[in-house]
Amino acid sequence: MSLIEKAVERLDQLKRAGVTPQGVEAPSIIEQAVAQQSAAQVASPVAEKAAPPAAPKVAVVEESSVQSRQIDIDLTRLGAIGMVTPLNTRSMIAEEYRVIKRPLLRNVSQGSETDAYHRNLIMVTSSVPGEGKSFSSINLAISMAMELDRTVLLVDADVSRPSVLNHLGLPPARGLMDLLLNDQVQLPDVLLRTNIEKLTILPAGMPHQRATEFLASDAMVRLLDELATRYADRVIVFDSPPLLMTTEARVLATHMGQVVVVVEAGRTSQAMVRQALSTIEACPVKLMLLNKTRDIGPGGYYGYYSPYGYGQQEREH
Repeated sequence: MSLIEKAVERLDQLKRAGVTPQGVEAPSIIEQAVAQQSAAQVASPVAEKAAPPAAPKVAVVEESSVQSRQIDIDLTRLGAIGMVTPLNTRSMIAEEYRVIKRPLLRNVSQGSETDAYHRNLIMVTSSVPGEGKSFSSINLAISMAMELDRTVLLVDADVSRPSVLNHLGLPPARGLMDLLLNDQVQLPDVLLRTNIEKLTILPAGMPHQRATEFLASDAMVRLLDELATRYADRVIVFDSPPLLMTTEARVLATHMGQVVVVVEAGRTSQAMVRQALSTIEACPVKLMLLNKTRDIGPGGYYGYYSPYGYGQQEREH
């Protein structure tokens, strides 16, 4: 029932009761009802003329907010196979890598902005496969990540035979080659944050037959510069292919500030070591790590670490 109809009905009721509102004539009551109904119609337009609902807001995610994927390393397993872990900081292997990392970190601190090479780019390699360069690069990265004032990025640059994730008990993942091959892939997309504080991993990613060309490309140079300069406290450890087996390691070494050459005791000849060192002459800092020795040092496993370069005479072993 409309307001007008209600007003007429009310007026009839008053007349039947013999009551007439004082000072209010019948037409005025109806006029008021008409005015009220008109005002209501203006305030409440019909549905077809109603304003459309506001469009929902779309959340825009900035690229800088993209988070790297989190993965967990089984630290108990890592310690059981004789590797450095934050769970056992006083083990023999942990003590040995404290000695090994110290000159490398000192070189990083002493590097200046005018250096042609970034001293925080450290490549771990060997002459031939099987000398323990991946084992050494992982332990070195974990030990450095245990420093109070350093963050570490471990890069599996052995794109032909990647092994870092396998050593750590992790499944294969996208990584370095995917970053170089696909412009749509961003660095945070392929980085793996670990449960070892301050340690992040960049896997090798998919293998590619033209890996050498990509490692020597301008895109790789830009990536290395970004990795080296994005964070002032970051050290980047590269597990690279052996020097005498492929050319990838030699190409990668041209961008490194420091190179650690792992030598297996009792297996690698001096001639092989000299040949390997000759392929990385351009690198300003070269160091050697004697691995798998049993008769040097109290622990006997990683008992020898000597600098090579700085104009010093090569030592005979």
